[in-house]
Amino acid sequence: MAGATLSPGREAWIDGRLADFGDWLRRHGGVLRTIQWAVVGIYVVLVAVPAFLPLPDRGAHLWSNLTLAAQFAFWGIWWPFVLLSMVIAGRAWCGVLCPEGTLTEFASRWSLGRAVPRWITWGGWPFLAFAGTTVYGQMVSVYGYPKPVLAVLGGSTVAAILVGAVYGRNKRVWCRYLCPVNGVFAVLSKLAPVSFQVDGAAWSASPKPKPGQGFNCAPLVAVKTMRGSGACHMCGRCSGYRGAVRLARRSPNHEIVHVAGDEPSLDQTVLILFGMMGLAVGAFQWSSSPWYIDGKQWLATWLIERGVTWPLETSAPWFVLTNYPEHNDVLTLLDGAMLLAYIAAACLGIGLALTGLVALATRAGGPWSTARFHHLTQALIPIAGCGVFLGLSALTVSFLRGEGFVLPFVDEVRAGLLGGASLWSLWLAWRIAGLSAGGPRRVATTLCIGAAAGLAVANWALLFWIW
Repeated sequence: MAGATLSPGREAWIDGRLADFGDWLRRHGGVLRTIQWAVVGIYVVLVAVPAFLPLPDRGAHLWSNLTLAAQFAFWGIWWPFVLLSMVIAGRAWCGVLCPEGTLTEFASRWSLGRAVPRWITWGGWPFLAFAGTTVYGQMVSVYGYPKPVLAVLGGSTVAAILVGAVYGRNKRVWCRYLCPVNGVFAVLSKLAPVSFQVDGAAWSASPKPKPGQGFNCAPLVAVKTMRGSGACHMCGRCSGYRGAVRLARRSPNHEIVHVAGDEPSLDQTVLILFGMMGLAVGAFQWSSSPWYIDGKQWLATWLIERGVTWPLETSAPWFVLTNYPEHNDVLTLLDGAMLLAYIAAACLGIGLALTGLVALATRAGGPWSTARFHHLTQALIPIAGCGVFLGLSALTVSFLRGEGFVLPFVDEVRAGLLGGASLWSLWLAWRIAGLSAGGPRRVATTLCIGAAAGLAVANWALLFWIW
């Protein structure tokens, strides 16, 4: 357990306080709803209002301009630290604070109540939704301008409301299946040291609750059989139910080592290898990459030699490609094509390389097992999550530097996080490998996963220290 070095009395006290807090969440749903609607109000102002204001001039500052303040709030604070919160407290953000979750569940009160169709429950949505919003955000410069923020975040919110208004009743169908970050959150929450846990024996032994004594699990989790935290929104509504559900400590390694192997997931494997460790790298790298510049120059020369100049001269509306001539920030069709090509190449190239290394790790551990392949991929969650966090937090550093605030030891912190996450992935690989192999096979499996983690570190090192 995470607190194994504590005295038994101290452990019992912590366990009791955690269980009490879970029960507090259940009893104080009104307080949580008030907090949720306050977050919704802030979110609406930050998303909608800046889109109708003039773009800030060069003399504007974070503390004096709403547009800059909103950009910093979303991309400098909101998203990187929401991501970090998944590793610390599971999906508590989703259940307690997320504005889209609040709005889709609110709309679902008056839903048409239609059954959730099969196309919505398709397992490929976590990757496609993450990839689509990430790539489109790069095309329209969502980090730099308010109208793309309204298009991306506002569009996602409107879609969440519409889904809530059509499917289910008092549910979060959008959050469960279609939210662009649902898959990433589900993966990262497996590392959280706390979760709502179910005592199956106590559940079975308890008398059947009377009508009205149940609870509404908005994210559609089968609580009775829940073993992991990937789908749980940590809202506390089920806490204490049948004397079997409670908020409790656990080892941050437990779910990946002891649960993920029984629930092999191709969808999560694709998201981790091709999404979080491939596509995300390309999305953060392209604007700084000399390979992007060299490729664009080569293609431009090739086109000019053949008398084709319109891709170099033609732009598109801001909602298709970045187009702000007053700020000397315009992407031509050639720029857009190269952007898409770069991200696609990173997604496929890195994803396939990682797939090969995980496959080698799987084979090194013994006869081929698809389930073990998916299980070993889960060992890369720490380094995958660390990379995405560092990519987003780079925006935090950039925003603050633009205001004259230079954060100390940024490079050292980045190196430490990447090193620590890599060691964590190695330890998970060692533990997983030990479930089916020992001796040289266990070592070989771990080294192959270490090579995959090393490839991830190299990709981020290019961005942070070489380019």
